[in-house]
Parts: sequence; structure tokens; C-alpha cells
Amino acid sequence: DDDIFSSVFCENSEKLIDVHLFALAAKYYSLSSLGVCTPLEDVLEALKENSQGATGIKPDEFMNNKKSHEVQVMSELVDNIANYCGIKQVIDIGSGKGYLSSFLSMQYNLKVYGIDSSNSNTNGAHERNRKLKKHWRAYQSRGTAYLKTQSLEKTNYRPVESEMKCKTINEELLNNAKSLQSRDQVIMQDLIPSRGFTEMGTFETRTETQADLVTQTKSHEGKLSEEVLAILNVLPADAVEVCSSSHCNWRELCEEEKVQRKMTSLKTKATKSSESNLYFPLTSCITAETELSDIITDLEDCVMVGLHTCGDLAANTLRIFAAKPEIKAVCSVGCCYHLLTEQFENQEECCDKVWGFPMCQYLKDKGWCCGRNARMSACLALERVAVGQMLPTESLFYRAVLQVIIEEMYGVTKSDRHVGKTFSKSSSFVDYVRRSLKKLELDDSKLPDSCIMDYYEKYKHRMNELEAFNMLKVVLAPCIEVLILLDRLCYLKEQENIAWSGLVKLFDPVKSPRCYAVIALKEESC
Repeated sequence: DDDIFSSVFCENSEKLIDVHLFALAAKYYSLSSLGVCTPLEDVLEALKENSQGATGIKPDEFMNNKKSHEVQVMSELVDNIANYCGIKQVIDIGSGKGYLSSFLSMQYNLKVYGIDSSNSNTNGAHERNRKLKKHWRAYQSRGTAYLKTQSLEKTNYRPVESEMKCKTINEELLNNAKSLQSRDQVIMQDLIPSRGFTEMGTFETRTETQADLVTQTKSHEGKLSEEVLAILNVLPADAVEVCSSSHCNWRELCEEEKVQRKMTSLKTKATKSSESNLYFPLTSCITAETELSDIITDLEDCVMVGLHTCGDLAANTLRIFAAKPEIKAVCSVGCCYHLLTEQFENQEECCDKVWGFPMCQYLKDKGWCCGRNARMSACLALERVAVGQMLPTESLFYRAVLQVIIEEMYGVTKSDRHVGKTFSKSSSFVDYVRRSLKKLELDDSKLPDSCIMDYYEKYKHRMNELEAFNMLKVVLAPCIEVLILLDRLCYLKEQENIAWSGLVKLFDPVKSPRCYAVIALKEESC
């Protein structure tokens, strides 16, 4: 195979001479072709022996489509891993706004600690929970008032008619649930819609006796519970406050119902006392040397997870997993490969530093280095480009010309500062250059507009060339990602206490380009 692909480049000039063969070679060395991934279905099947399952509530009521897809798939897998290992504690590294953490706690009743280095993210998660709690209280108040009004109506009871109308109500609730799920653009603001399911529709039921009234009250409460299940399952655990029994009209209830209500209230208080605050957002910077017991006082056997852990955080997650006996399993999806630190990139002699790449001993012995350009390429999304979501050629062109300007006009070839997302805020190329120079702390007054536009005109005919070059980078992206992911997998294979480890494709790569998870389970004795 190496002989076949050797003709991709010219032997003397080392220039690319066969683009088609280059693309075939890149595909050949991608994860999908190498056959090293374990299908997600096989992993779930192997884990489900001890799985208890959960209601099929989708998280798209309070997330955008991409995040909903990621959270739904990953949370199911994490729950299966937790059940298989017989544990209830999960540590979410780089938890961000807490979408995965809150869903794991509410949907699967897992005790989750979400750790993020950003205090603003942690505060944002708390604020989001507060808003959800506020909404829930208002909704619960309206629902209770509605039930009270309906249950006090004493009218004639017709069994057949009642059964037919109950069926109609259930259908209405289902339609309301579907309608709520379709309003993603409102939910992205981290608020459940103010209307929710409050419009239940009117219906009439007749009763003649006090016993019939009690039966009807129970039936109505059951239907309300079904109706709010979709909201209940996506709220943080401490967002739900049970309505006090003192709000009900006790004079209208029989003695048996009073006793039942009292027992239910006691059970609810006990459950809330033991299971409230199942999701704990924490702020801490995680490194390979982090002692989790210093952050989590009640650390116990747990699963460590990370959904798009950035740069070195993905590598450090695996190192902590391997080193700490309390962590029985790990499920890590990395991202931001360009932010990885590399041991052999600058040939720095720093024996004590822990690097993001390479991790495995094999690549360390080889002194392997990717370099920033290659790591940047690994972040590109081939599958998205393949379905027509093209690269932002104009912004890439702006950035390329800017680099020429700062090298030739300012003599700067390297900087620790970043331009960031300046393109989207700029009205023109001149505006883009000036904004960028300010971010780089370079004096833009020495550069007249005419000079900036001269650079633009000089290189604009090469925009197509730049686009072709970036398309080649996109084609090569999966090969570089393979190297990084296999390095992590090989690191786990080198550990003696790992029972199983593998790469699993979790997500649709068009929706979520960083779609591969590194998963491992420790031996039972560890």
C-alpha cells in the first residue's frame, strides 16, 4: 500500500502531483477505513446486561440541535457504563453550562459533579437553574389551581363518555409535548417556554358522590404528572419543589385519601432530602496532577466523562482515570487539537512538564511531533464540507493577507496574542486589519488605508489558490485526528489496570465533527 501511495508526490521536488491518489490515501488512513473503532451498538449491547433504562425524554427542549444530539447519545452511554459498573457518581470534566451534567442527573438519577475552569460558566449554570426553578414554581401554581377548580365541580358521571374524553386528553397532551419540542429557538435561551403545557383544554365530567370525586381527583393528578414529565426530566434536581399538602382542600377528601396524601408527602420529603442537588457545578482547573478528593469531599467509585474537553484537558482526563483507583470508567470526547501542547514541537528540555501529545510510549520513543499547522488542520470538518457546508474562504483570505502585512510591515513572525473572531465584526478588509492590529497591540496609525488595500489587491487573485489549499487540508484532517486519537488509545492499552479500552464513534459527524470517544473500563479488582 505504501508503494501505491508513494507516487502521490514527486520524488525530486516533493510536490503534490496526484490529487486523486492523495485523497484516496487520506481516506485509507482515516478511522472509518482502518477498522479500529468499536461500533456504538456493540458497546451498548455489551453494557446493557445490568442496565435499568430510563424514560425516552429528549433533551432538545432546552438545547440547540447539536448539543441535544450530543447529550442524548452520550448520556445514554454513560448511564449504561455506570449501571454496568454498579456506581451512581459521575464526574463531568469541562462541564461548561452543565447540559450533560443536568441531563445525567435528572434523566438517569446519577449524582453528577460538573467541574469547569471558568467561574462564569459555573455561575451561569447556577443562574440557569434559578430561572428554571422560577418557571417551574409558576407552572406548578397554575396547574394546582386548575386541578382544584376542576375537582370541585360536582356534576353527573357518565363512565363511557368519561373514558372517551380521557383518551382525547391524552392525545392533546402528546400533541402539546411535540409542539413544545419543536420550539428550539426559544429554548436555546435556557428557559422553558412560559406557556409550557398550561393549556390543557377544557372537559366536563359529572360526579354524584364524594367517592367519585376522590377518584376523579386522582385521575386528574395523574394526567397532570404525565403532562409535565417532559419538563420534569430536563430540570436540575433542585428545581422541583413538591406542592405542600396544605394547599389542597382537605375537607373534600375522605379519611383514606388523607392518610395516603400524608404518606406521599413524607416519602417525598425523604426523597428530596437524600437526592436533592444531584448536580453540583464546581469551579476548578483540572491538570494531570489534580487530586479530585480535594475538590469533591464525598468522592466514591465513579465514572469520569468529558464532552468536548479542550486541548490538554482530554489527555489529562485519561491520565487521572489511569491513576485514581476510584475512577472505574472513562468516556472522553476531545476537541481543539490546535491547543494541545507537544513535547517535541520546540525541542524544549522540560522533564517535569506533562504534555498533551504524545501520550503513548511508542510515539515518545519516536520523538513524534505534529506541529501547530497539522493540529489546526485536524480541527477541520470533512463531513460538513462533503455535504456542502464550505469553508469560510473570505475570512481565511483576510487572515492570510493580514499575516503578510504584520510580517512585512511590523517584522512580527510570532505572537502569543490571537486575532479571534474579528472577521464577523468587521465591515471591510481595512476595518478587519485595524481591529486585528489593535488586538495584537500593534500601532495601526503607521499604516494608511491605501497601503492596506494595496495588499488586498496584490493577493486577491490568489483566493482560489487559497481555497484549493484549504480543501487539501480538509481532506488530510481525518488522518491527523487518527494519529492523536490512536495515541490516546495506545496510552490506555499500555496501562496494566485497564480491562477494556476502545474508540467509539458517538455522534453524527455532520452535526458534531469531533465525534469519537475514547472509552475505557478498569478491571474489577482496581
